[in-house]
Amino acid sequence: MKFLDNVAVKLGITRAEMTAVTLLTFFLLLGGALKYSGSVQEADKAIAQAEVARYSEDDVDSLLTLAMKPGDAVAAEPPGVVASDAEPEEPATRSTARRSSKKRFTGTMAFSKASASQLQRIPGVGPVMARRLIEFRKQKGGKVDHFNDFLKVKGIGKKKLELLQKHLTLD
Repeated sequence: MKFLDNVAVKLGITRAEMTAVTLLTFFLLLGGALKYSGSVQEADKAIAQAEVARYSEDDVDSLLTLAMKPGDAVAAEPPGVVASDAEPEEPATRSTARRSSKKRFTGTMAFSKASASQLQRIPGVGPVMARRLIEFRKQKGGKVDHFNDFLKVKGIGKKKLELLQKHLTLD
């Protein structure tokens, strides 16, 4: 403690003030050590992953559909693409969203000929993802050779790729 007393005399502060400065310095160093420890960084990463995974793209699409006013219209098909479905278009309503979630598409379809509305029948593929898939198909000249190419499409990861492999053929 003689060292601290000598420093306190040179700085012109009392012993109590020197003790307070020493404690504050100690806690500052302790806080810095904790901040850079692995446990805090892992917690930050876990929080970031939880925020990203909070809503899947499917959930966001359905929430946007529910939030739309009945008069709002979002093009189901990109310009220049003609729907080959014979089904009439229905306005997006709560009951339509609920009905479509109960019916699950279990078959397969040719990716090279599928329209946006047909792609939307695949679980996990909403209007946004269907548009992205059609744009991707156009970039590839209408033909995709390997399923792994779908990983280049924004929003498609390993899980969604497995789902697409179950429902699409690359004819």
